[in-house]
Amino acid sequence: MSIQREQLEGDVLIIGAGPAGLSCALHLAKLIKKHNASGAKPELSAESIYVLEKGREIGAHQLSGAIMNPNALAELVPDFEKSAPLDTPVTDSAALLFTKNSSLRFPITPPPFQNKGNYVVSLSRITKWLGGLVEATGVNVFKEFGGAELIYEGDGVAGVITEDKGVDKNGKPKDNFTPGYELRAKVTVLAEGTRGSLTKKLVAAKKLDNINPQSYGIGVKELWDVQPGRIQPGYVAHTLGWPVSTDMYGGGWIYGLSNNRVSVGLVLALEYADPQFDPHAAFQTWKTHPFLKKILEGGKLVRYGAKSLPYGGWYAMPRTYVDGGLIIGDSGSFLDSQRLKGIHLAMKSGMLAADTIFEALKSGDTSSKTLSAFPQRVEQSYIKKELWQVRNFHQSFQHGMLRGFVHTAFQQITGGRGLIDPMRAHAGHEAYKKINGRPAPERFKGDGKLTFDRLTDVYHSGTRHEEDQPCHLHVADTNICSTKCVIALSNY
Repeated sequence: MSIQREQLEGDVLIIGAGPAGLSCALHLAKLIKKHNASGAKPELSAESIYVLEKGREIGAHQLSGAIMNPNALAELVPDFEKSAPLDTPVTDSAALLFTKNSSLRFPITPPPFQNKGNYVVSLSRITKWLGGLVEATGVNVFKEFGGAELIYEGDGVAGVITEDKGVDKNGKPKDNFTPGYELRAKVTVLAEGTRGSLTKKLVAAKKLDNINPQSYGIGVKELWDVQPGRIQPGYVAHTLGWPVSTDMYGGGWIYGLSNNRVSVGLVLALEYADPQFDPHAAFQTWKTHPFLKKILEGGKLVRYGAKSLPYGGWYAMPRTYVDGGLIIGDSGSFLDSQRLKGIHLAMKSGMLAADTIFEALKSGDTSSKTLSAFPQRVEQSYIKKELWQVRNFHQSFQHGMLRGFVHTAFQQITGGRGLIDPMRAHAGHEAYKKINGRPAPERFKGDGKLTFDRLTDVYHSGTRHEEDQPCHLHVADTNICSTKCVIALSNY
């Protein structure tokens, strides 16, 4: 028996209320307001823009501690400095080389690590603030609504079916069952973040892949309140070396926020060869370095989180348009993996998508013919300029840091071309080596003061869910877990 679903129709449906999705909604609402004020036809409505946010509130899935280039924000909200919750401007940018017991500051900070004019921000507060601006324009933001399935009409995307509420862990309806809504729109914008579930399905269904597979990184981070005087607001450091081995790609960050708060984290490419390597344990080990220990000791862990990043770059960017649909932000690989910055690129991609949608709504044509103007706008913007310079960057490190630095040196003097262009890449999981009978290592336990086990950190993530709710992660073939993963990779 098919489920009867309530249907709601609008002009634009944006999946995801992160920087990209909110920037798209806000810029489009402003364009519509200006258009209607001029008396031009057809009359459009910001109330026909719907934004879905799966969290309980906007910003719920963001964690404090990020470096933000304000150029896109200045375009979107020209007077942003009057009201935006910018924590502190960057006052010092350092690059540090770690060995196990010592650190060396580079005498000259490499250009990718320079942050003059940028801000240390709480991304959660920034998105909450943007969300308020969006709602003030009349845009409808639906919180605690996740997209479950795309709706297709012919060859195009026509909307989304939202997740059913009140189902148990086996997907069976409970007494409080409420079917998801059928939300239809002329244009559906996927702003889900890295490897979003709907984006993944759309890319596969429409064969939108680029010449390289997408590659990913994982950033494991904590937010701490530290003793006064341990770190200056606006101090930014990026670390290379220990405990990340030279056959891997990764490094750490230390961001000083106001009020004796600090964001620390370790980011690692998910293409390491050792299947027993544990990014969380590596992060905890990294915190025991004397440089970190001096900052954190005597402080208090406030929050924990982890985030995936799209590392693939320009040659892994999917085709970002289909009939009735666009892909923006991290979903579309709008991230500079060399600088580890993507907020401004995500926001700009959302604004360029809004420009494209606005023209499509005015013309009444939301097919690929009109929406293909989006990647053309990207090509003409600073997004292309920035990402083209690092188009071969991450691929250079697939065989370790040392070889990567050699390739990067040539890329720096050839405008990103390097020795090979395009440099091909492999999917990260292909780097895994078999375990060959090695026993599984002991789980990292931590000391409960400076370092923590995984369960303690997850507790500090603020995750809340019902005991019998459906799992949001699905394994396509569960037999792999009991055979290949355990036997070949010792993945318990």
